[in-house]
Amino acid sequence: MPTLRPFRAADASAVARLVTEGVRGHWTYAPEHFREAQPGTRPTRLVAEQDGVVVATARLAPFGEGVPDALRLDIAGDAAAFTPLLLAQLAEAPGGFRRVLGVTREDFTEQMTFFAAAGFRNAWQSWGAHLDLTTFDPAPFEALQERLFLAGYEPERLGQDAPDADWDTLYALHRTGVRDQPRNPTTTPDPLTRDGLRDVIRREEAAFVTRWRGQIVALTRLTPRGKEVDSEGSVTHPDHRRRGVMTALKAHALTWAQGAGHTHAGTGGTVLNLPMLRVNTRLGYRVERMWITWEKEL
Repeated sequence: MPTLRPFRAADASAVARLVTEGVRGHWTYAPEHFREAQPGTRPTRLVAEQDGVVVATARLAPFGEGVPDALRLDIAGDAAAFTPLLLAQLAEAPGGFRRVLGVTREDFTEQMTFFAAAGFRNAWQSWGAHLDLTTFDPAPFEALQERLFLAGYEPERLGQDAPDADWDTLYALHRTGVRDQPRNPTTTPDPLTRDGLRDVIRREEAAFVTRWRGQIVALTRLTPRGKEVDSEGSVTHPDHRRRGVMTALKAHALTWAQGAGHTHAGTGGTVLNLPMLRVNTRLGYRVERMWITWEKEL
């Protein structure tokens, strides 16, 4: 049987390798992503050690502000150690939470098998998709953009120095999206204030808007990450939906990303958000295997 203990700084390289292998290299983790718990605090990450080698790891921590009643379990490594790690984590779980969630892609076999066997419920499904920007062709969307332009719609990148009135409208539109778009715990963003939204866009994103007669009626946000850009926060005002406004705006944003030297674009959402799935399919995104959110009541 492996020995269970709190994560130590010396484990960082082994844990980074296990977690990267666990997600099949979908993301690459580095040792600096993992830190030892501060003295006097509950360690959120445990490791399983066999003959002096770290063979598995599990982290149990609050899921996030968007899902305040849930803890998230992330687990990787030797599947034989998963159950002892879960039981050890639950024995020391903080109070005030009513459920544990786990998120894994459907082809991450050892995690999928474990969550099903451990009594978790396959509660929600999400999709991820990627687009090869090196072959993206904006020409098929020019007729749509011209038709919308003649009807008064104009896409643009929002400037860092946009006036306060634009940020007010943008925040109201963001709140509309939070209200209207189907979501699950994985696709629920942490709540943002008006100034918080402005700050995150200014600091790390490229925001694109469509104006109709000068008024902002659609928004999509890109986050550059090296050669890739991630898309999120796409929303159209209810009075302007079902006209192709978001398809045209995202095509405009992707053309910018292509010109800026990015080679891939990623996006995703809950399977219930069919309108956005249709938009991304039109743009050429290729949907990957589903992400599953598992739930277990405490």
